[in-house]
Amino acid sequence: MSNIIVDEKKIEEILTRGVEDVIDRDHLKKRLMAGEKLRVKLGIDPTGPKLHLGRAIALWKLREFQDLGHQVVLIIGDFTGQLGDASDKTSQRPMKTKEELESNAEEYNRQLAMILDLDKVELRRNSEWLGQMNFGGVIGLASLFTVRQMLNRRNFKERDERSEEIGLHEFMYPLMQGYDSVAIKADVETGGSDQLFNLKAGRIIQKRFGQEPQDIMTYEMLYGLDGRKMSTSWGNIITILDEPQEKYGKIMSMKDEYITDYFRLTTKMSLEEIKEIEEALKNESLNPRDAKMKLAFELTKLYHGEKAALEAEEEFKKVFQKGEKPTEMPKVKIAELSLDALIAIGAAGSKGEARRLMEQGGVKLNDKKITDWKEPGEVKSKDVIQVGPRKFFEVE
Repeated sequence: MSNIIVDEKKIEEILTRGVEDVIDRDHLKKRLMAGEKLRVKLGIDPTGPKLHLGRAIALWKLREFQDLGHQVVLIIGDFTGQLGDASDKTSQRPMKTKEELESNAEEYNRQLAMILDLDKVELRRNSEWLGQMNFGGVIGLASLFTVRQMLNRRNFKERDERSEEIGLHEFMYPLMQGYDSVAIKADVETGGSDQLFNLKAGRIIQKRFGQEPQDIMTYEMLYGLDGRKMSTSWGNIITILDEPQEKYGKIMSMKDEYITDYFRLTTKMSLEEIKEIEEALKNESLNPRDAKMKLAFELTKLYHGEKAALEAEEEFKKVFQKGEKPTEMPKVKIAELSLDALIAIGAAGSKGEARRLMEQGGVKLNDKKITDWKEPGEVKSKDVIQVGPRKFFEVE
């Protein structure tokens, strides 16, 4: 007896909310409405230890499929991750080691469990099949594609036009991702819109192996807090593991123009409610600050519960609206306030960044700006150091 839920409203939301494209939409909707149990695939390369909200869009979509009774197949790319996907890269990326990938993969379970029911997830690693493939198998996959097809990809085309090097191994990535779909017999594969070439490669390779081509679902891009693509290297991200106060504070620092996108892509509020907020922002009956406070609350509640969201909201009001110090601050052991000290406590990533923070008035000691980076400042126990608008430290 099938345990698949057939609810047209829920299915329509799966197919539309936050979705950029579906191939083949009519085919996929027909299968969903027929109550067929589908194998829904997502691959994640463990190239970093923390998953950000851009990645979480796909995970929440998987949860929706899971709640309707479909089988989620999550592939940890411990093999593909060594090469790295070039889909969104403007230059050749360095290869990762197995040790790096394994260390990052071990960090994923707790994060995935915040969204998915892991007891019902089929969790695989693509080294299971890619690590066993011989050179003849690689040649067979490569024969399904042409160099022209690869060079017509936007990022490869741009690099080629700039006469920049493209590693031959970078052409192998879509072959490997496509073969993943064969190995786990995917009915549907999900991914970012920048992965469309790789997702389509899966359809081609499945046909070659006598399987019905998977349907494809791509998602809208979630921009980072500063309006650029969300990227760990740029520091404009919110991660699944960020603490409640950190999530709340980061949302309050974001650009106003992305408020409704964040409501739609990162919360579970109804589209009707989000539409009302969007209209209120347009006619200026709602202050963007108040909309962001609502967004910050909803996002924090989704991952940490209502109590934690309320506490984060009160802490934000205390520090940023009333000008008081945070209730709790990290304790640090430093002998002086210097460039090296700012790096040591994690307030800056380099001496250059620490110097800029001081020169621009972003470093305070007991509410007094410290701008002379050449002369280390004396500190004593209980002194409070503030770096930027959100980072506070108490000297032990």
